Amino acid sequence: MQTRRLGPDGPEVTEICLGTMTWGEQNSEAEAHDQLDYALERGINFVDTAEMYPVPPRAETQGLTEQYIGSWLAKSRRREEIVLATKVAGPNRGMEYMREGPELSAAHINQALEGSLQRLQTDYVDLYQLHWPSRKTNYFGQLGYSHEDDTGVPLEETLGALVKLIEQGKIRHYGLSNETPWGTMKILQLCEQNNWPKPVSIQNPYNLLNRSYEVGMAEISHREGVGLLAYSPMAFGVLSGKFLNGQRPPNARVTLFPRFSRYTRPHVEDIVRQYVEVAEAHGLSAAAMALMFVTQQSFVTSNIIGATSLEQLQANIDTAGQRLSADVLAQLDEIHRVHSNPCP
Repeated sequence: MQTRRLGPDGPEVTEICLGTMTWGEQNSEAEAHDQLDYALERGINFVDTAEMYPVPPRAETQGLTEQYIGSWLAKSRRREEIVLATKVAGPNRGMEYMREGPELSAAHINQALEGSLQRLQTDYVDLYQLHWPSRKTNYFGQLGYSHEDDTGVPLEETLGALVKLIEQGKIRHYGLSNETPWGTMKILQLCEQNNWPKPVSIQNPYNLLNRSYEVGMAEISHREGVGLLAYSPMAFGVLSGKFLNGQRPPNARVTLFPRFSRYTRPHVEDIVRQYVEVAEAHGLSAAAMALMFVTQQSFVTSNIIGATSLEQLQANIDTAGQRLSADVLAQLDEIHRVHSNPCP
């Protein structure tokens, strides 16, 4: 399993990261433990979670994913073998069950981390990520920006809280998630001005149906050393082709939770079919091609894969170390040229 450095001075992490957001909703605790055992057996050392998980977020299940990881850590005693990442939730209507409404203030961040550490049964987190910005901006599929007066927690307070947690040894590094080019550069500027540790990563969506990261963020990743942790590399499984022609396989996320319609809009099906045809013409599975495309991008530090079965997990991990040919990449780029970012 190939590794890449997390930021300029962070740990080496595997190019494939084990995503966990189905654990506690679509996966049981035993299944979560099986996935962790198998992932480490295959050489993966990077595990990503969040205080909000599992998804879709509900008060009844919030925190179960971290609990499952914590019970595995307590049982396996393999804490030092993994780079463990989690996230603190930002403000979001409907999530008042978390800290009476999550925020990115110093008090909220400290409270959130203590909760995560207890559930994870560890005394430190390797990577602590801001799940989404406190300010109102365009993320979670919104491309257009409509300016509103800032009402969020000042970035200085948020960053100051993270710096203190690093000094206390409760987190080793911090990262961003669902962040914009302006937000990323502003944070880097504040770190430079205050001589604070800089973020080592940014976790944003990136896949064949949503390459918007390339527009404003890829250059930042290269020039500033803030690599991408790519989530949704298979677009909720849509890029596997299993939802073509109206199919809805049982137990698939899109089948169970129709609210996840970001990648299943009517205009997308023909585009997915074109990608599937490219894969088939080159003797690849569509799912493997989609994952390989993400992993080999030069601005990607790690590709966050998720699976609800060990069979899926095995197939996903099998793509590690594989690279698409120049011919395949050219065909994918041609489809993208005609149908640019249909699912931002």
